[in-house]
Amino acid sequence: MTWKLFFTSSIGKKFIMALTGIFLITFLIVHCTINSMIFFNDAGETFNHWGHFMGSNLIVRTMEIGLFVFLLLHIVQGLILWRQNNKARPLKYAVNNANKNSKWYSRSMGLLGTLILIFLVMHLYHFWTPSRFGGMIGIKALDEVNLDVYNNETVHNLYAEMKLVFENNLLIVIVYILGVTSLCWHLLHGFQSAFQTLGVNHKRYTPIIKGVGVVYSLVICVLFALMPIAFYLHWIN
Repeated sequence: MTWKLFFTSSIGKKFIMALTGIFLITFLIVHCTINSMIFFNDAGETFNHWGHFMGSNLIVRTMEIGLFVFLLLHIVQGLILWRQNNKARPLKYAVNNANKNSKWYSRSMGLLGTLILIFLVMHLYHFWTPSRFGGMIGIKALDEVNLDVYNNETVHNLYAEMKLVFENNLLIVIVYILGVTSLCWHLLHGFQSAFQTLGVNHKRYTPIIKGVGVVYSLVICVLFALMPIAFYLHWIN
């Protein structure tokens, strides 16, 4: 089998999904760690410092391009596989034991992925686009969101921007929580599934991977959910 045939086959698509999924899982650790620095409650000094580093470092900016490529590839391949699986089984089985054979979220990866995509577009609009290109975020002008602190260089104050987005906008906070909840369900299946697709499937190690996946999914998503909640409830000053 040629590489072209492999990567266009169902197995090849799942292989790509697994590789890109693991890359994105790793990225979420970094992203969540840096964002969690808002909980230092130091008016965003620590968070802005590392946010500026991530936005100005050449290596990180180059990796950012790779991140978007992997993210788009993961989304496209996921939607293709979801569509193929639905077409392969156009009729429901006469006896449906889906609840016994698999978790509901493992059968709803396409739907969860779509909800996460909508949430991701909103997230990029609120934070990534203004930090890279400036301008408006749909709430108010960001004149107060620039902070001249790093070597006389005017940098984007992401901490102040998070306050603008979350502090007095309950609807946005709810949407973010729903998006993070969808991400949690997606990760609960995707974490273990990625390793299984890559051949890491052993009676001794699989339960450990599943356990790590559950802890990872809950910790990452609880931290992400607490960020908008903390700003809205003024836990952070």
